[in-house]
Amino acid sequence: KCFNKIKNMENKECPHVETIWDIDPNFESPDTESRLWENSEPPSRPFKPELKKIHPNILHAIGMTPVVKLNKIPQSLGIKCDMYAKCEFLNPGGSVKDRIGYRMVLDAEEKGLVQEGSTIIEPTSGNTGIGVALACAVKGYKCIIVMAEKNSNEKVDTLKILGAEIIRTPTEAGYLSPKGIFAVSQELQKKIPNSVIMGQYSNPSNWLAHKEGTGSELLWQFDNDIDMVVAGAGTGGTVTGIGKALKENCPKCKIVSFDPEGSILARPEPMNKSNTTFFEVEGIGYDFIPTVLKHDYVDKWYKSNDLDAFPMSRRLIAEEGLLCGGSSGAAMTIALKAAKELKEGDKCVVILPDGIRNYMTKFVSDHWMQVRGFLPLENKCDFWWWNNYANEVPTADLIPIQSTQTIQEATDALTSQGVDQLPVVSNEGHLLGLVTMENLITKLCEGATNGNSIMTVLQKTFSKVKENTNLSLVSCILQKEHFVVVTGVAPVPCSKPQEKLLKIITRAEFLNYITNSNHDNDKNKL
Repeated sequence: KCFNKIKNMENKECPHVETIWDIDPNFESPDTESRLWENSEPPSRPFKPELKKIHPNILHAIGMTPVVKLNKIPQSLGIKCDMYAKCEFLNPGGSVKDRIGYRMVLDAEEKGLVQEGSTIIEPTSGNTGIGVALACAVKGYKCIIVMAEKNSNEKVDTLKILGAEIIRTPTEAGYLSPKGIFAVSQELQKKIPNSVIMGQYSNPSNWLAHKEGTGSELLWQFDNDIDMVVAGAGTGGTVTGIGKALKENCPKCKIVSFDPEGSILARPEPMNKSNTTFFEVEGIGYDFIPTVLKHDYVDKWYKSNDLDAFPMSRRLIAEEGLLCGGSSGAAMTIALKAAKELKEGDKCVVILPDGIRNYMTKFVSDHWMQVRGFLPLENKCDFWWWNNYANEVPTADLIPIQSTQTIQEATDALTSQGVDQLPVVSNEGHLLGLVTMENLITKLCEGATNGNSIMTVLQKTFSKVKENTNLSLVSCILQKEHFVVVTGVAPVPCSKPQEKLLKIITRAEFLNYITNSNHDNDKNKL
């Protein structure tokens, strides 16, 4: 494994690694060889099918989620079998990950790893963090969640109000990067006394929560008679635990799993070849194989994609009344494909992992869907500029900021040029990101800067279009955002072409273009 050899490697041997950092000898890699802890720790917590009238606290309400028959969507596609949804989004924290968050804390307490005054750290895509933070809030532990910038602001706000401290890492940082969630979590654990990393990627409590919880519930709900279960793979704990429970008690059941294009979890490995380097769906898919994922329990793998997943999530909400999240849409698209091989009377269950709350500003929003090409943009008013190109809009000439400059120099440059944003470029002129007034104020007021380098406040996430992008898309972006970056390709000899900044279109410049151009016959259409 790349991670385990890192101390003796040069960077060129391990492309995910930016620099070598000091590895704690007790730090367990998230991608060690998959294994199951059959006869050791943690202790078993057998399933008890009971519905209590009153719970001592909210943690006891985790699990026993309902199964709901799916009707309109399967019927519209001619599916012959009966399809059901296991509504994991109805857990108290809003996702299937409540199960493992609570279970990991319980098992850590029993083993003496966590006690009064402990700090619990967890690297996560958000949902496990919410489950852990929920347990910490009830039990009184301090909680620190390390998560990538990609994950939704709704997750961040939920974690904050639960009392968790949030550490964000760059989305592009690989799992072995010193800037990634694992290395950052490790560094925090070194510095904070009486702290422990739950480590969902290698923690046996993960898959056991699903073997003794989710999987056992399904067996009870269907009287040990299920023909297919479909569950997505992130850490792999859900499909591993469910798969083990079903294989042991309902051998005929086929276990189907999937991960997004751009992830490498599926088998056989050639399935993972893809030009996709980024996917919007959250909570499933990784660039490494987590320890808790046991491929032996999966009968068939599929690959999902954003283009199918998000519209299906919206269909589940609109047609079945299930207020679920983006990965639930991905699961449903795969379940519909896999269920085609089942006959009338067979039972197919799809696990819907999380709910709508985390995505109110994402796929729930028409604007978000349109900007990303998941919903069409229609020229209902016959605007003259609709199909014009981004490079046709006149913009101010901007003097970029060099990556070596300071925050003070960047502030002076913004002020002197009279703009709210400026590009930051490398010595070779390649676009690295932006510095904006909004981001500067936020970082400085939150004390989130590390030193005086402009790179500590660099904004890497912003809307970006090619020079031949239609203004229909530019107009859609500018309805919600203050500017759009326009880029082209700068050829580099003997190297991969680099992205080149061409211009930044602001709202004012766009408005000036569509209202002041010489189109006398189209004034009523702007």
